[in-house]
Amino acid sequence: MLSVNSLRMLCSSRAVVLSLSCSVFKAVTRSATCCLSTSCDRKNTWDRDLNSRTLTKKRGQFLYTYRAALSRSCSTSRAALNCWNCKQLLGETPSFFCMSCKAVQPPEEGTSYFKIMDCDCTFTLDIQQLQRRFLQLQRSLHPDNFSQKSVKEQEYSESHSALVNTAYKTLLKPLSRGLYMLELAGMRIEEGTDPAADSNFLMELMEINEALAAAQTPEEANKIGQDTKGKLADLTEQINSALHKGELQAAKELLTQMKYYANIEEKVKEKLSELM
Repeated sequence: MLSVNSLRMLCSSRAVVLSLSCSVFKAVTRSATCCLSTSCDRKNTWDRDLNSRTLTKKRGQFLYTYRAALSRSCSTSRAALNCWNCKQLLGETPSFFCMSCKAVQPPEEGTSYFKIMDCDCTFTLDIQQLQRRFLQLQRSLHPDNFSQKSVKEQEYSESHSALVNTAYKTLLKPLSRGLYMLELAGMRIEEGTDPAADSNFLMELMEINEALAAAQTPEEANKIGQDTKGKLADLTEQINSALHKGELQAAKELLTQMKYYANIEEKVKEKLSELM
């Protein structure tokens, strides 16, 4: 049988062991909780970073896709072509004439207006360069220059002349140029009133049209015309910025507004001709 002192010593030892076990358990529990919390924080941070990178990647991919579409449309690279007359390789793109026999060549299907007019594929192109190119092509491709040539060359010159006229008119004005760039990227603006147009914007247009209809003097009409030109200039800058960033939907909405203001500008010209 154990003595009283022995029992006291045994109980004391068990208490110490129990106390140590509790301490170890609490320490392990706090450590696990801390690790779990840190792991969750790191996971949340990683998720946020991943979402941010994914969003940035999508925006970048959208911009890349838009620029790639324009690049393909405006690129000068193409399959090698040969002259229909002498069969020699054509070196220029687009090829209006054969460098060997000087025969006029047929228009190349799918050639963009920017390539035809030898302009940078951008919304803010050099208008003077465009005009010089137009005059140069019209002089060299005019049908009168081929009245003594074969029927085939006469037909080719007429086709080229008509195509050059269309390309020049399209790229000359910001509105038609912007709409054409959207078309190259696979977007179009439907004819008629845009059902999604802002009601305040439509109300503003109505007020401008009413004021123009009520104008009694050239000065009044000119005032409306100057205000409209200012709005068109501001829209031109915004459209250029949107296209540069690849924000096609924003560019489309801005071009829709430009279409309305361009219509008012034409009405101002008609009004001035009536008042003169």
